[in-house]
Amino acid sequence: MEENAPRSNFIWDAIEQDLAEGRYQEIHTRFPPEPNGYMHIGHCKALIMDFLTAEKFGGKCNLRFDDTNPAKEDTEYVENIKKDIHWLGFHWTGGEFYASDYYDKCYEIAEDWIRRGLAYVDELSREEMRAYRGTLTQPGKNSPWRDRPWEESLDLFRRMRAGEFPEGSKTLRMKIDMASPNIVMRDPAMYRIKYQEHWRTGNKWCIYPMYDFAHPIGDALECISHSMCSLEYEIHRPLYDWVVEKAANLLPAHPRQIEFARLNLTQTVMSKRYLRALVEGGYVRGWDDPRMPTLAALRRRGYTGAAIRDFVDRIGMSKADSLVDFALLESCVRANLDDTSVRAMAVLHPVKVVLTNWPEGEVKTLTVENHPKHPEMGTHEVTFGRELWIEAEDFLEEPVKGYKRMYPGNEVRLKGAYIVRCDECVKDADGHITEIRCTVDFSTESGTPGADRKIKGATLHWVHAADAVPVEGRLYEPLLSAEADTAEQEEEAADAAAEAAEDAAEQEAVENSTDRKLKEFIRRLNPNSLEVTRGWAEPLVADCETGTTFQFMRLGYFCKDPDSTAELPVFNRTVGLRDTFAKQVKK
Repeated sequence: MEENAPRSNFIWDAIEQDLAEGRYQEIHTRFPPEPNGYMHIGHCKALIMDFLTAEKFGGKCNLRFDDTNPAKEDTEYVENIKKDIHWLGFHWTGGEFYASDYYDKCYEIAEDWIRRGLAYVDELSREEMRAYRGTLTQPGKNSPWRDRPWEESLDLFRRMRAGEFPEGSKTLRMKIDMASPNIVMRDPAMYRIKYQEHWRTGNKWCIYPMYDFAHPIGDALECISHSMCSLEYEIHRPLYDWVVEKAANLLPAHPRQIEFARLNLTQTVMSKRYLRALVEGGYVRGWDDPRMPTLAALRRRGYTGAAIRDFVDRIGMSKADSLVDFALLESCVRANLDDTSVRAMAVLHPVKVVLTNWPEGEVKTLTVENHPKHPEMGTHEVTFGRELWIEAEDFLEEPVKGYKRMYPGNEVRLKGAYIVRCDECVKDADGHITEIRCTVDFSTESGTPGADRKIKGATLHWVHAADAVPVEGRLYEPLLSAEADTAEQEEEAADAAAEAAEDAAEQEAVENSTDRKLKEFIRRLNPNSLEVTRGWAEPLVADCETGTTFQFMRLGYFCKDPDSTAELPVFNRTVGLRDTFAKQVKK
């Protein structure tokens, strides 16, 4: 196995067996996002598996947008999905397609099925359809319109296409088995009336195919060999197979579907319905707000595509549902950024230090390394003078036991500079510390023999006040409170199943419960998910491009945000320095 090569998994084992048995001659996969929102971290297992599988077996991977619901779709989502795929290091070698490319073929199949007695036009209302459907333990019952003559259904279906009937009044349904133990097979909907202009086909259609009908047809028309998807689609596999088998006279291939466990992350919401509610309700600043789990948001926060691919490889592919600790994702990001990020000094909660024995107006230039492990990354210069900024938490007037940072009478080392002794602090009328006064030991300049003098105090980072640049720091915590995990995952799984089904009656039930669910979801939001600070940094960070990541010493990894201006650079904290997941593993 090549170094850093993805680990094998049960899906690849199955594909190798298919090839050995001659079931397929070449591997052709597809990634089929719905363009009704931004992609999030939960989509990455499917995305990476689809593209990596094609690469591993020398095949092709299509990008197909399943645009069957024009009411929620937009070109904005399409373009961002493409950007996300490229960011992760992939390209759709098999071509770019859309479910709407196949609307004519879907319609042809629908008329063919009506003639063959495999489909009928139903006039049950959504409430009636839901009642007739039965339950998981009780069979459904046939619609009174199920046995109408095919000629009548064909006439009604053509009139549906012509726009003669109102929305919700008629539905084209497959004729399968209302007593099936698999509730998905109980005469699922094929077409619904929707007077909505499609962003690609305009007003050509006022009837649109359901996802469970159009999706397997698209796979078959593109000669997909293997369709990989998450476990909530497992119950739909018999329906997909039924659709392809009954339309075999009009389709060139029969793909094989293989399911895997979906990605669940602690303190992370991945229901598109909820994410959309966060955006539209103003609870976040948009789809790319760095608190969101969308790939656009993670990219803005400073995550890298390589780190996300490493994360997906580490969690692996399995059939068993599990809840992955968000700390593992952060560990992957931290490991990736540690190797590539230039070190710089910034102070985000500043308090001033005055070196009382430093000559007024004197400034010294010091050389500091860009990376302690990679000398080839070079060095840069910083200035040092009488007045500095340090982090407020690095000083305590009355230290607690074990505190090794700055307090009266204690010595600390200033990174790359000198050892200083804290003498006293100055307060304003309200008792707030405005200034800390220290004395420099000039014999301990970094790089000289005196710099080796041992002290008990810690090494602190600092910024020279005279040429420091103002910065805004945005410090993020999980969007959901920790206690939200169990309830959130259960609701997301239910929502995912409903979205996967895209059953007209089921969708209405979901939409009707949205307000209640949303209120409960909003209650679980973490009110401390964002802290905005104003501080100071060395000039190095001011002129870098948006998206550049630094390790701010002792603070974490920070990425320059698009909101930055020449007067005020803005930095998002990508991830902290402490690897909590690695510590959990060691324990």
